[in-house]
Amino acid sequence: MKSEEGPAPMKTPLKVIAWFEEIGKADIPIAGGKGANLGELTRAQVPVPPGFVVTADAYFSFLKEERLTDRIRHRLRYLDPRDSRMLQEVAFEIRQMISLAPMPPYMAEEIKQAYQRMQQGLVAVRSSATAEDLPEASFAGQQSTYLNVQGESDVVAAVQNCWASLYEARAIFYRNEHGFDHLKIGIAVVVQRMVQSEVSGVVFTAEPLSSDNDKIIIEAAYGLGEAVVSGELTPDMYLLDKEPLSLLERRIAAQDWQLVRNPHSEDRRHNIKVAIPAAKQNEQKLSDGDILALARVAKTIEDLYKCPQDIEWAKEGGKIYIVQARPITTLKAKQEPTTEIKGVELLHGLPASPGIAVGQTEIVLDPFEIVKLQGGQVLVAEMTTPDFVPAMKRAAAIVTDRGGRTCHAAIIARELGVPCVVGTGNATKVLGEKQLVTVDGFQGRVYQGRVACDTRIEAPAVIRKHLKTATKVYVNLAEPDLASAVAARDVDGVGLLRAEFMIAGIGQHPRYMLEQNRGSEFVDKLAQGVSTFAKAFDPRPVVYRTTDFKTNEYRNLKGGESYEEVEENPMLGYRGCSRYIREPEVFKLEIEALKKVRQSFDNLWVMIPFVRTVEALAHARSILEAEGLTVSDGFKLWMMVEVPSNIILIDRFIDVGLDGISIGSNDLTQLTLGVDRDSTKLADVFDERDEAVLWCLERAISRARRRRITSSICGQAPSEYPELTAKLVKWGITSVSVNPDMIEHARATIAEVEEELGIRPHE
Repeated sequence: MKSEEGPAPMKTPLKVIAWFEEIGKADIPIAGGKGANLGELTRAQVPVPPGFVVTADAYFSFLKEERLTDRIRHRLRYLDPRDSRMLQEVAFEIRQMISLAPMPPYMAEEIKQAYQRMQQGLVAVRSSATAEDLPEASFAGQQSTYLNVQGESDVVAAVQNCWASLYEARAIFYRNEHGFDHLKIGIAVVVQRMVQSEVSGVVFTAEPLSSDNDKIIIEAAYGLGEAVVSGELTPDMYLLDKEPLSLLERRIAAQDWQLVRNPHSEDRRHNIKVAIPAAKQNEQKLSDGDILALARVAKTIEDLYKCPQDIEWAKEGGKIYIVQARPITTLKAKQEPTTEIKGVELLHGLPASPGIAVGQTEIVLDPFEIVKLQGGQVLVAEMTTPDFVPAMKRAAAIVTDRGGRTCHAAIIARELGVPCVVGTGNATKVLGEKQLVTVDGFQGRVYQGRVACDTRIEAPAVIRKHLKTATKVYVNLAEPDLASAVAARDVDGVGLLRAEFMIAGIGQHPRYMLEQNRGSEFVDKLAQGVSTFAKAFDPRPVVYRTTDFKTNEYRNLKGGESYEEVEENPMLGYRGCSRYIREPEVFKLEIEALKKVRQSFDNLWVMIPFVRTVEALAHARSILEAEGLTVSDGFKLWMMVEVPSNIILIDRFIDVGLDGISIGSNDLTQLTLGVDRDSTKLADVFDERDEAVLWCLERAISRARRRRITSSICGQAPSEYPELTAKLVKWGITSVSVNPDMIEHARATIAEVEEELGIRPHE
């Protein structure tokens, strides 16, 4: 079989090393989230230990030069990530491929020279994935960190091991669950001077449980911060008001051991636990003066990024250093229990993720035991590390012995919407196997037996907080498991339901299934996934975007290689509406699934993506009508506006018979500016706020308003740029569809703009 990679590239100059002073928050494509943030903080004169980044460009070049891309793709093609044993085997094989391949000598030499320029000494070598710390997903703890590394060769080896850690089992599972393309995610590596901290911890510039932006939480513990972030011990907690800055509450945790660097040079990479003198165990870890000083630095960082921040810090020799900052990815609308729970309390810990759940306990003391938890049970562990993520996804609730509200377990639990109580001290000893319990993630309590209902399912109306606006706020979704949780929030419907994730879950190419006379199986499975959204949001609309798989994505499905050509540029290739015309038999499978859902839920509408010509839209519409999806039965048809021809001939497209349009700002921007949106070198050019793109947006919205059809936008732009959302409202857009994390922010922005314009919400 001919390799898709072609001949190995020539060794052309590329940027292997980037110093913190050279990069900023816009450089995630080359420095990753961690590296870009450290660069931004350094340039803002925040106290950051010095260091450099081995760029993601170097990682991608390494894969190409060592011909690893096709081999990795092949191993992932038929992987079932929910098969724990298969997942572990595939992950190990890929890591071995990367770790054992020789690093190109010129790369290794540049890394060594950069280490020499830092005057050598002990460094931390930390992974920095190019998709981590995005607002819509937390990649916390998925890749490797190597501490106390010393020596040129050891630094080079640690960098390569960080590259390999991009394919840890937990990282593969997470990317699969969130629809990320494994081979498009790059990894940079941060090499940074080690801080041997006497005290360390985490700052959240918003209270993460209640999503209160007026509060700051600081967690602090003796020793190195790894024990705080991992949840291995319970830290002090200090709660502050932002304005005026004042300390509201302090909760001192007893600490009888701390994590420190091994003083023996031959074992310096492994930190060790040492006992803390009894007289010091119950002391406050950080003085009030240091608490306020750290809070002021945290506010500076939040002002710099203009969003709430999750910050790691360390104190050494009387000086506080910031070692990492990233957006808080788990803020949600404030949730409150419906009634006070009365029952026999078994445990009391820290509330880490809101919600109430009932289930039988499954005590898991080791990541290798996660297969015991089949689904719907309460996961009980000493602490939940990143290796527990597959089980956390299946759990009804999570209870741990140790950890604070900002540990990895708490972050992931909040993102998954799973009730969580951490820092109970002895849950694994007090609770028995298969014991029925009620977990209250609001109050941090565990009760005997069933004493409350699951608020995530049975009381969505209570936890939904409404702010009325004339402009509707829709949400972009793809994962059926999130439907109920997101539907409970202040959102008017789904403005973009992506089919790709559900079809990837089916795992087989639709034509392959048709050839085996299994078309009805495809229809049933797709209908089942779509029904989850339609039911959760009913009667609010759910706008389903018909499949927009590109050839390279379809090839990854079982049987796909037989039906999909290898295209030089799949982004501009055989995709969207073009497929429906050339392969109507596949399109009809999709239509049949939608009709099946609409038998029970008439809130399901359809949106046609990537329409190149007026004739193509007319053809697609004729197929829909012939198969029984017509406007007369309350069905609405939208078109995505993402090709410049849609803007130029907007009236002719509307004449075909559209009820609405939705602007796909990602594709529209790349095609208007001629910029590949996946290009790292041109990332600074790709900007939805460019004058040419803004002209296109205004024209589409104004023409839709004049023709009396609805207009929306479902690209990334409104989630990233509140100022653009304001422009859209002023131009008369009827709805904005954003990522789940931006629902409340978008609603607040729209309400403010509408008030300025004198627009009154519809009653």
